Amino acid sequence: MAERTIAIMQPTYLPWIGYFDLMDQADCFVFLDSVQFNKGSWQQRNRIKGPGEALWLTVPVLSKGRRDQLILDVEIDSTTAFQEKHLRSITHLYGKAPYFERYMDELSAILRGPCRCLAGLNIELIRWLCMSMGFHTETLRSSCLNVDGKRADLLVAICKATGADRYISPEGSRGYIGENDLFAPNGIALVYHAYHHPEYRQVNGDFLPYLSALDLLFNEGPSSLSIVREGRGVTPQYSEVG
Repeated sequence: MAERTIAIMQPTYLPWIGYFDLMDQADCFVFLDSVQFNKGSWQQRNRIKGPGEALWLTVPVLSKGRRDQLILDVEIDSTTAFQEKHLRSITHLYGKAPYFERYMDELSAILRGPCRCLAGLNIELIRWLCMSMGFHTETLRSSCLNVDGKRADLLVAICKATGADRYISPEGSRGYIGENDLFAPNGIALVYHAYHHPEYRQVNGDFLPYLSALDLLFNEGPSSLSIVREGRGVTPQYSEVG
């Protein structure tokens, strides 16, 4: 029987290109929206390229009195008109990028859409970026899988619910996953995602890495898929099954 690989990540706002390389290596990618929201995290902000430095784009959310809310429950603060601020910043900084005109109308339509929830907006933007760059991985939301647990226990439960026997993990999760080996006893092979940021042409001065994937898309357009894959490294085996 063929191996089924899964990756699991929180839905972040306009993620960096390594996020999409992780997706690209999985048969199924699960948006982890059923865990606690972290205010000020990548879940609600990311960076684009200004002249010589990065500029933050942050989605304002309703948080007062909602300290322990889950990502799926986070509502966007619609009183701020952040969409127009973000679109103005993007237009100002990328208006002369080679592929700006090709993609900007679609991005504008999503940001100006009726979505009230942060997770819904993030997922719609991620799926649009996938389509625009040429990625075709199946995506699901953890909140639709009827699973529970915390940390590694939750990840294993999601793997089982989706029929996965191989899990590719972000490097940043190594610490808490390593606290106990739950994957091998449950018949799931575990590897870690390795990524080395590639360089590509950019507007606004010298190359700056770790920006939103919008930067790559506006600058490189149809070449974005191959450029993302250029950064792929070896995923060393952490635990084996059998």
